[in-house]
Amino acid sequence: MDNPAAQSRHATWQFPRAFWTANIVELFERSAYYAVFIAITLYLSRIVGFNDIWSAWLSGAFSAGMYFLPPFTGAFADKIGFRKAIILAFSLLTIGYFTLGALPYKETVVPALVILMFGGSFIKSIITGTVAKNTTSETRARAFSIFYGIVNVGSFLGKTFAYPLRLQWGLESINFYAAAMTCIALICVIFFYKTTHTEGEGKSFAEIWSGFIRVATNARLVLLIIIVTGFWIIQQQMYATMPKYILRTVGEHASPEWIANINPLIVMSSVVFITKWMHRAKAITSMTVGMFLMPVSAICMAAGALLQMSTGNSISFGLFAAHPITVMMIAGITIQGFAECFISPRYLEFFSLQAPKGEEGLYLGFSHLHSFLSSLIGFGLSGYLLSAYCPDPATLAAGETSQAYAHAHYIWYYFSAIGFTSGIALLLYQRITQRLDAKNLPGIS
Repeated sequence: MDNPAAQSRHATWQFPRAFWTANIVELFERSAYYAVFIAITLYLSRIVGFNDIWSAWLSGAFSAGMYFLPPFTGAFADKIGFRKAIILAFSLLTIGYFTLGALPYKETVVPALVILMFGGSFIKSIITGTVAKNTTSETRARAFSIFYGIVNVGSFLGKTFAYPLRLQWGLESINFYAAAMTCIALICVIFFYKTTHTEGEGKSFAEIWSGFIRVATNARLVLLIIIVTGFWIIQQQMYATMPKYILRTVGEHASPEWIANINPLIVMSSVVFITKWMHRAKAITSMTVGMFLMPVSAICMAAGALLQMSTGNSISFGLFAAHPITVMMIAGITIQGFAECFISPRYLEFFSLQAPKGEEGLYLGFSHLHSFLSSLIGFGLSGYLLSAYCPDPATLAAGETSQAYAHAHYIWYYFSAIGFTSGIALLLYQRITQRLDAKNLPGIS
């Protein structure tokens, strides 16, 4: 291979074994997580016995912790070493998932979720840290594109397997599937995860907490996080509301797991194209486009019930037919996928530009605080709305189902209102920050 260009292309794919091991176990971990997460509110209600409100709050707290803890567990991983930390992480995940399936009781499920929360938070920091430590400035872009693709493949596979598992062996089996996936990952780590890059690159706990305080007291960043939280509140409904809504309005034969898979398919196939298409536009302009797509997605979801009134319970598409609520749910999730492509990459770019020079990395560690907030608010709100408009059929008397679900689609109007409010807020945010920057003021921080 004497050609320098060919050598360069070859080098971009020559990553150390630790890099490939980390990505392979990430595939197993994401498959486990999304298989469980798409069914978590169903499991907590149907198997454990929590009502819609409590199952929503518990699921939201679990998701919120997964997004808040990584900077801190990442600092601990730096102290004990990535190999020990990743073995600890997959051990916790295997124990947590197995406990969730084997002991479906209120007294044991909450501790199991806490174990999973800590184990999963380690993974988020360790895998990305491994990618960073085992690449160079020339290969890093390619490396993270591989990582992002692996994450979406894992998401797709987990939700794909969750549907037949639920139908054939029940909701408990999904947890055992997840435990098997993380156990396989643990074995892979023990035998194959070795790296010579052991130098610490992270922050101490004190530095991370100090960084969090600086983010929390920066009004410009806090406003941006709160506004973008509106987008993610709607996105969270793919896990918080949609599974129960579909099964209760369409029927037990429906497949919310496969419907949710529309999202990673759209993101994987479109994010590079959309980002390239919008590269000349300002980051906040691209984000605004995505923000106004989100309420449209919620309106599409609500429209399924209206379409059902005029078409009945089936719409024919030649060789196959589908329930109108399913059709419009797919349409809504498709729009959400495109909205994510407009927002997510450019949000990180914009957030980094607002951070003080030299502290971009630390600030980006807290850029996902919107997911922390949206998990708590989105899941919590979902529980109350389901109880009001689409209650658990077990709580209804015989023959009351059709009447109780007559206004179930109203749920999506609430989320559409949140989306429109967030879009308008982002437009105002853009104008205010532009005026402040034009006047060469330090901003509102």
